[in-house]
Amino acid sequence: MALTRDEAWAKLCEWTEGDALRTHARAVEIVMRAAAHQYGSGASDEETWGIAGMLHDADYEKWPEDHPNRIVAWLRENGEEDIAHAVSAHYTKWNVPHESPLDKALLACDELTGFIGACCLVRPDGVRSLKPKSVKKKLKNLKFAAKVERDEVAAGTALLGVDLGEHIQFIVDALKPHASELGLEGSQGPPAAES
Repeated sequence: MALTRDEAWAKLCEWTEGDALRTHARAVEIVMRAAAHQYGSGASDEETWGIAGMLHDADYEKWPEDHPNRIVAWLRENGEEDIAHAVSAHYTKWNVPHESPLDKALLACDELTGFIGACCLVRPDGVRSLKPKSVKKKLKNLKFAAKVERDEVAAGTALLGVDLGEHIQFIVDALKPHASELGLEGSQGPPAAES
């Protein structure tokens, strides 16, 4: 039986108490659901890809030194080998081969989604007017969101075979409808209601 989104979210919440990592998990889930249509087989991949995005860091808060081994083991116990493999490969330095479109998309979406989120936090209107040019400029500033590994961003887009600017725009477009939920509205907050 396939793992449901509710079961995956329950596991995430059991192992991840912090709002920041839960929000990142939700953001990557949203982007990966969109990625299933952009880089995968569409609707038939959406649930699997979304759960992979949601759970990729599920064990990081409690067991950072053992990440991602615990979530990978749990996924395998639940018969989710494809998701387990993608999660085990979402960091190139672990030297796990990127075999499927899911593996490549998770790598390409994870770090960049987090980085785009950081970009939104310092903009008055958040994600609403964010352009790839601005994100690329901030990627060059190694002091901005310093924990984001630029090598992983480059490796992900290369493996997926996409242009960085186009991939940034894809992620921005996926996040925009969820700006309020994800806290990506910027320092001005939500747009004023039109009268």
